[in-house]
Parts: sequence; C-alpha cells; structure tokens
Amino acid sequence: MSVAKVTEIISSSDESFEDAVNKGVERANKTLKNVTEAWVASQKVTVENGQIDQYRVVMKVSFILKD
Repeated sequence: MSVAKVTEIISSSDESFEDAVNKGVERANKTLKNVTEAWVASQKVTVENGQIDQYRVVMKVSFILKD
C-alpha cells in the first residue's frame, strides 16, 4: 500500500499553456521524489499593451511518500 501527497504549484511561460505545464512538472521533479501525476486546476493569461504577456497554470502535483 502506498500513500500519496498532493501539492499545488504555479508555473508560467511566455510561449504557451503547454510550455507552462511542462516547466512546472520539470521543476516539481527537481524537488519532489516519486511524482506520479499532475493536473491543471486553472489557467490564466496576463496581458500587457493588449497582448498576451504570460501563460500561467495552477497545477496539483501528486507524489508517493516513501515508507
């Protein structure tokens, strides 16, 4: 039997939502061990001078706790 924990992270990208998700998962893997899944809880963009400036995602990341 395993026990998992969920943590929330926010990630951003100048390129796309997909890039923001990839960067967030990559960064979470540097700190958290045994990451098993991530899901996007919300998405938003920041706008500057009428143009999209950044894509931001709030993600829930699950990881298995060690025995």
